[in-house]
Amino acid sequence: MNQRQKLTLIIAAINLALMLLFPPFDSYSIANSIIPIFSGFHFAFSKGVNEAVNSGVLFLETAVVLINAGIAWLLLQSRKVVTLRKVNYQNATLVVVAVNLVVILLFPPFENYSAVTRAILPSFQGFYFIFAAPHKHVIVTTLLYIEVIFMLVNGGLLWLMFKERTQLVLTPEEEMKLLRELRK
Repeated sequence: MNQRQKLTLIIAAINLALMLLFPPFDSYSIANSIIPIFSGFHFAFSKGVNEAVNSGVLFLETAVVLINAGIAWLLLQSRKVVTLRKVNYQNATLVVVAVNLVVILLFPPFENYSAVTRAILPSFQGFYFIFAAPHKHVIVTTLLYIEVIFMLVNGGLLWLMFKERTQLVLTPEEEMKLLRELRK
């Protein structure tokens, strides 16, 4: 493990600690205690009476940080130095997936709490910046999960598709040894 990979682990640990100290909260109205309303990010130990941690969003945040840390770990391997002129397609795919996962979490799908239904795929009103979402809106975690899953599957498939194909080059001695073994 090189210094850049150690720094990646430290940054990921700090991010995880901050996310657990300031998790996303939902508040429940006194009139309707079934439908949660996204109320923002608060200190974990200052939870209100009618608030609960939004575990779905917290799980997605944690998954994105861990996935991005894994991507950074792969990109920062010391086997070769990546320069801007020689960026291979696999590394570019990892960078694009990491950026897209961050954007997906910064702009999740929201819907008004009055439009919440029990449908498998609920409707939504739009993508809003997580720290400036309109009042009385709920994060549609089902759509958020679908976005993250599609991004990871597509990124994984592209990463596999762009794998460099290396040809096996044998030395003359190895060729002779292989030829003798085949004749037996």
